[in-house]
Amino acid sequence: MKTFTRLARAVATLALATLAVTGASAADKTELKMLVWDAANTAYLQPVIDAYQEKNPNVTISLISTSANEYSDKLAIMLAGGEAADIISVKSIPDYAGMVNRKQLEPLTPYIKKDKVNLAQYSGVTDDITVNKELFALPFRSDIWILYYNKDLFDKAKVAYPTNDMTWDQYAALAKKVSSGFGTDRVYGSHYHTWRSTVQLAAAQDGKNSIITTDYSYMKPYYERVLQMQNDKTVMDLASLKVGNIHYSGVFYNNQIAMLPMGSWFISTVIAKHKTGEATMNWGIVKYPHPAGVPAGTTAGTITSLAVNKASKQKDAAWKFVKFFCGPEGAQILAKVGNLPAIRDKDVVKILTSLEGFPTDATSKEALTTVKVRLEMPMHDKVAIVERILNEEHELIMVGAVTVDKGLADMSRRVKEALAQN
Repeated sequence: MKTFTRLARAVATLALATLAVTGASAADKTELKMLVWDAANTAYLQPVIDAYQEKNPNVTISLISTSANEYSDKLAIMLAGGEAADIISVKSIPDYAGMVNRKQLEPLTPYIKKDKVNLAQYSGVTDDITVNKELFALPFRSDIWILYYNKDLFDKAKVAYPTNDMTWDQYAALAKKVSSGFGTDRVYGSHYHTWRSTVQLAAAQDGKNSIITTDYSYMKPYYERVLQMQNDKTVMDLASLKVGNIHYSGVFYNNQIAMLPMGSWFISTVIAKHKTGEATMNWGIVKYPHPAGVPAGTTAGTITSLAVNKASKQKDAAWKFVKFFCGPEGAQILAKVGNLPAIRDKDVVKILTSLEGFPTDATSKEALTTVKVRLEMPMHDKVAIVERILNEEHELIMVGAVTVDKGLADMSRRVKEALAQN
């Protein structure tokens, strides 16, 4: 009887101990909510999250996703309403500037100093988003503009492939040379998507002028070149693209365009489309063309970053995830799914260029090396207003509603007025 009693006590003690441990484990569980766009179509998100959760089994990352087109507007509404999600995916510089101005982001500089994060690994990108000596986000992607091309169309036209050192004039001449056919059978030498950046970024590539200024006359030669390419039917005209809702990806897959200036984010999509059989052409990439006198490898770029919500009640835990996602381990995972991370050391570039489906030629592998990357849109507290003006005037110029001189003059006047407002 005494033996049974002792055994019962031992079992009861073990049960209590187990319950205590289980209770402690449950108490240690942390759920971090992360605001993102197009989660289902973003290949890099889940692999990075899985890797982090494997190392931190008590942490769960829950995604709150919306469409890419609606993300900026919905994000602003959610944060204004007191949304306390812990981690914020920052899609653009205007979004970032707006959240910084509204004091919705937690300053990360103290965390960076405490954990001795080496900002040099971001190749100067963090300098571009530092505000009053404070950094409010860490970049995890730093996409650059490059030139995609269809090898099959060049072979058919018996024209030499693009190179890693072409001026914009050489590029335009090459596009005209490889164009052919008529009507629905027309092969266009290149393509300009509807974004204002497709024309304007090249104009500011030399670093002498800024996208945010009060005099946009420096863009005139670049608009004239693209409009001439439209007139020559070397590229599709913007009006037709808008009316037909034509996306750059479709015309590239369907062998309708020989070249495509576009961001490095498109690499993973082209690889994926080849795997599904939706794309079958042989393709390659080269460096973004450059103005005469500017070194090859000078390009424009965008950054995608992560921030900690000021309203989060789990800032330390959120920071740890941000540091992992934006750090060397996260960079290698991004590279494995075909994305260009903000940290681009030799190991990362090797992973990306060794992916199954990535062009095997040396020229394509060299295309990802840069000498200077300029932000598509610099930091400014009125960047969102400026970008809206640039977009509106860009469309008017491209569809011929105004002359180049008139459009650029209106652009200059409107931005000057916007910058002067309190």
